[in-house]
Amino acid sequence: MNLKVKILFLTVVPLLCATAIITYLGLTSAKELAREELRIYENNLIKVKKEALKDQVDLAFSAIQSTLENPNLDEESAKEQVKQILDKLTYGDEGYFFAYTQDGTNLVHPIQPNFVGQNLWSFEDSSGNLLIQHLLKAAAKDGGGFHRYIWEKPSSMRQEEKLSYVSQIERWNWMFGTGLYLDDIYAELAKADATINENIRESFFTVLAIIAATIILVILLSLAINLHEHKLADDRLKALVKRFVRLQVSERRKFSRDLHDGINQLLVSCKFRIELAKNTLIKAHDTNKVEAHLDTAEEVITQSIQEIRQISHNLRPTALDDLGLKTALNSLLDQFEERTNIKVKKFIQFDENSVSDEAEITLYRLAQECLSNIEKHAQANKVSFHLSLFNQRIEFECIDNGIGFSQNKQAIKTRRQGIGLINMKERIELIGGDYNCRSQPKRGTKITATLESNILK
Repeated sequence: MNLKVKILFLTVVPLLCATAIITYLGLTSAKELAREELRIYENNLIKVKKEALKDQVDLAFSAIQSTLENPNLDEESAKEQVKQILDKLTYGDEGYFFAYTQDGTNLVHPIQPNFVGQNLWSFEDSSGNLLIQHLLKAAAKDGGGFHRYIWEKPSSMRQEEKLSYVSQIERWNWMFGTGLYLDDIYAELAKADATINENIRESFFTVLAIIAATIILVILLSLAINLHEHKLADDRLKALVKRFVRLQVSERRKFSRDLHDGINQLLVSCKFRIELAKNTLIKAHDTNKVEAHLDTAEEVITQSIQEIRQISHNLRPTALDDLGLKTALNSLLDQFEERTNIKVKKFIQFDENSVSDEAEITLYRLAQECLSNIEKHAQANKVSFHLSLFNQRIEFECIDNGIGFSQNKQAIKTRRQGIGLINMKERIELIGGDYNCRSQPKRGTKITATLESNILK
């Protein structure tokens, strides 16, 4: 798994985890809220139905009130008339009234007339509920009461849960009331529950769609950024290769020119002097002239040796191998200070064993180029040189108090100098370091470079 895939993985996985947790918590909260709403809705429905049942009983009581207060009717006639009124009172599709005596004898039941006259004191519903006894107890309360039980629903002929409200006819101590079947309420609640669940499901799929779109967008953006970064990296690599090739060609051209213009000419001159000495010895036997020619040849050979040493030094300073980078830099700075009379303040502190050969030669050449530019162009009288190892990172800094230069684009275009600065930048970037040059007219120049730990040993 490469770095880009790891970064994408680390981007998408936390997003998925966070989204999953938030979605789960949201769904859990939504379901709990739905259950709470359904409970409140059920309580409100039951409350409304209870009020309706109580109103129906009050209406029925109003219907029999005149009979109860009629002084012209004897007791039995009044009872019979009340039973007839209650038997005929209906509402809705399945609304009716029933009446019982205190011993549980049924007096009125228009839906199941076979119950009339029977004692149902010990009658139990399918759940074992002694419903007549419970209804009588509820009616005995001040203002009547409610009771739930199982009863056969006439329209479906099935046992359904029923809620009844009962009160008393105090004159005869009768219990009468009416009720409604709760299956309609449960059906309405189930419908509401299904609607809520459907809304939650739609919300969940909407969230999933948004999450999927977000993840796809993140992946596409990551791919686009990766492709863009890959293209930039390729462009930087190509530019770096071009600079490396250009630097290599420049070094080879310089090496070839040094060999041709320096050592080659000196060796040709030495060969000429030796031949001249030989011819002189053959023709004139003049030892003085021969000695002079040989002395000149010796000088030329000595000069050739110096040229070869200089070229070798330019390719790889022997001081780095003989003395190490720290000593070589100190020697270079001391020679610069002695040669130019420019005061040098230096701080060099690092472990030489932690620096690779490539970093050594690059830092040495960087120091050489900085000092060369200061000597040729800066007109400075003070130089601060700093090289240290901190947090597995080499930090290079060279500051002068010279005349400086402008770094705006127009000045860079018109200024012919700057090859040394370009070479320094290319050397550092070639081994993966960071290079920076800051300068202002009359405020000196500051060269900084940083080599990360991956460049070191």
